[in-house]
Amino acid sequence: MSPHGKKKLAPMIISAVIALYYIGFAAVCLLVEGVPLVLRIALGVLPLIPVGFVCFMLWERFREIDSGEEDDLDQY
Repeated sequence: MSPHGKKKLAPMIISAVIALYYIGFAAVCLLVEGVPLVLRIALGVLPLIPVGFVCFMLWERFREIDSGEEDDLDQY
């Protein structure tokens, strides 16, 4: 494991849980019967937007850890 591997584990787990929650919610919205197709698609796609933000924030956190900025409080 890389020297920063343990520091990356918690953000990966938290990001995976959040992403799975939103993906599951989107899947449920798409599979609900009795709702118009347009509404199902809209409610199924909207939860996927936060998944993109979660992935971006995870990537940013990895860059911070790799650069040695594990604690942002040093900047203040």
